[in-house]
Amino acid sequence: MVNTDIADRRLANQFIHSSASMEPEEVVRRLGALQAQDYLQAVWAIGLRTPSATLAQVERAVAERKIALTWTLRGTIHFVPPEDVKWLLQLCAPRLLRQAVRRMEQLELDEKTLGRARKIIYNALKNGGSLRRPDVLALLEAEGIRTGGQRGYHILWHSAYNGLICFGPRSGKQQTFVLLDQWVEHSRELSFEESLSELALRYFTAHGPATVQDFAWWAGLTLTEARAGLDAVKSKLETGVFSGTEYWSPASSRGHMPIASEVHLLPGFDEYILGYGDRSAVLEPETAPLIVPGNNGVFLPTIAAGGQIIGTWKRTVKTKGVDLKFSPFTKLAQDQEERLMLAAERYASFLGLPVLTITR
Repeated sequence: MVNTDIADRRLANQFIHSSASMEPEEVVRRLGALQAQDYLQAVWAIGLRTPSATLAQVERAVAERKIALTWTLRGTIHFVPPEDVKWLLQLCAPRLLRQAVRRMEQLELDEKTLGRARKIIYNALKNGGSLRRPDVLALLEAEGIRTGGQRGYHILWHSAYNGLICFGPRSGKQQTFVLLDQWVEHSRELSFEESLSELALRYFTAHGPATVQDFAWWAGLTLTEARAGLDAVKSKLETGVFSGTEYWSPASSRGHMPIASEVHLLPGFDEYILGYGDRSAVLEPETAPLIVPGNNGVFLPTIAAGGQIIGTWKRTVKTKGVDLKFSPFTKLAQDQEERLMLAAERYASFLGLPVLTITR
C-alpha cells in the first residue's frame, strides 16, 4: 500500500466516500463509536456519512434512543449504539476510573462525596425525567456539594463511568442527563474477551487500513489488550505492509473508486483524523499543528481533498443561513475549488439553510 491507497480505503470504509444509503443509527453502529465531545460537529460527522440525512433527522435518532451519547472510549464523549453502552463501559471504565483517582483527590472529591452526588442525581431522575446540565449542578450545590473549579464536570464524568447516567435529548441548546438504565432499554452482554474481539472487528472494519497501535489508541486499551482483540478476528480481516508496518483492513476493502478529485468538509474531531494514533497517511507533519492551534487538544474542522487534509474551515450559523470561511493551506486547483463549493452546499443542505457568504 501507498499513502493514497490508505487514504482511499479509509474514506470508503468510514463511509465518507460511499454510495451506501444508511440511517444515522446504522452509521454509528458500523463505525462502533464516533467522538462527540463537540456535539454540533459530531452530528455533522454522522450527516457527512449519510448523504440524505438532515440535522433534524440525526437529532431525532438521538431523541428516539436509536443513538446514545455518553462518555466511553479514552475518557471522552462518543456517539455509540445504545445496546453497546454497557459492555463498552465494562471494558473501559475500570482503567479510566483508576487513572482519575489522583485528579479526584486534587478536586477533593472522595468516594463518599461522589457516592452522595450519585444518590442525589439518581433521586432527581428516577421517575424517568431528564435534567439540563446547569440544573444538575444547581441541585448538587443546593445539597452542599460544590461544583466549581471543574468539580461539577468530574462528578458527571464519574457518574457516567459508574453506569448511572448518560446524555438525553437536547433541551434547546442545553445538554440533558437521564438515567442510563432507563434510557437504554436493551443491552448486549459480553465477556471481557468478547468485548475486545467485538471492538477490534468494528474498528478495523470501519477504520482500516489501521495498525494495532492505532486500535489501542482509539479504544484506550493497552497494546496487549489490543493485540488480543485483533488476534481473535484476524481471520475476518486482510493485512498489508507499508513502510515496514503491518496494517489491517476488512477483506472487501480493495478496488474502490479513485478519490483524487473528491473534496469533503470534515467536522472537528472527525474519526478520519482522531481514529488513528498515526495520522501521517492523510496529514503532512508540517500542517498537523494547523488543525490543532496552540496544541490545545481542540481539533478544527478540516478540508479533505484526494484523501489528504489540505485546510481548515469554520461556520457561523445564523437565522437565515450559514456563513462559511475556508482556510486552505495552499492555493487550490480550479477543480478543487468547484468541488469545495459542492461540499459547502451539501453541508448547508444538512443544516436546512442556504449558504450566505463564503470567505477566505
